[in-house]
Amino acid sequence: MTASFRRSCGVLRSLFHFGWRSQHTKASLQREPRLGFNFEFTEQQKEIQATARKFAREEIIPVAAEYDKSGKYPFPIMKKAWELGLMSTHIPEHCGGLGLGAFDSCLISEELSYGCTGIMAAINACALGQMPVIIAGNDQQQKKYLGRITEEPLINAFCVTEPEAGSDVAAIKTKAEKKGDEYIINGQKMWITNGGQANWYFLLARSDPDPKASVRKAFTGFIVEADTPGLQIGKKELNMGQRCSDTRGLVFEDVRVPKENVLIGEGAGFTIVMHTLDKTRPLVSIMT
Repeated sequence: MTASFRRSCGVLRSLFHFGWRSQHTKASLQREPRLGFNFEFTEQQKEIQATARKFAREEIIPVAAEYDKSGKYPFPIMKKAWELGLMSTHIPEHCGGLGLGAFDSCLISEELSYGCTGIMAAINACALGQMPVIIAGNDQQQKKYLGRITEEPLINAFCVTEPEAGSDVAAIKTKAEKKGDEYIINGQKMWITNGGQANWYFLLARSDPDPKASVRKAFTGFIVEADTPGLQIGKKELNMGQRCSDTRGLVFEDVRVPKENVLIGEGAGFTIVMHTLDKTRPLVSIMT
């Protein structure tokens, strides 16, 4: 077989495949509508957005300046939002919640933030505190801590940041030492939104004392009830433009947490926190 013949065969083969692809593409376009992205909201999403916008205009905006001036926690507004289904929207349906996804929840966050970012910060902080239980809680934990929120407007907080560990989660120093069926928590948290108002907290603590331990195994996530002995609430910080949101430091001094309040298991805390931040960052980013 000569070189020229091989080249001719190659050209014919290419033409055949090109013709087949062209015919196949035309046939596909005749059978199926042109594909593309539809950016229009569904009717349900339009209804969610309209409800949130109406609430912001009628309930939040008229009192926003007074709340920011006084620094009073906006629980009455949050309770109304909870009654309308505009708060804790991501709690799963099997726990009695709406089970909304990130996009639908962002529609609400955007509209309520238009009314007041301080009030919305308090609402979104609840979402942040609940998310670890949604992601990692077992059936009993979800029923106890998420199910209650569908029955009454309870407040939650996310306790990770410390005075010397902000974005660097791996640098936290709060310690958890296991003794029998309990963990003894000692340490300090800082800049905790809803810190002085929460009914329960998600807490991240170091459970492996080895400084060389992998971050993915060194930390454990806990659910801590607000009335647990040894938990001390610090002074309220004044946040510009968000004075009504309750931001405080917390001190944990020999706080005893039962092993039943550990999420997934010892050493899973860092992974839980990373997944939580991935799911809740959109809610925060859309506020601005």
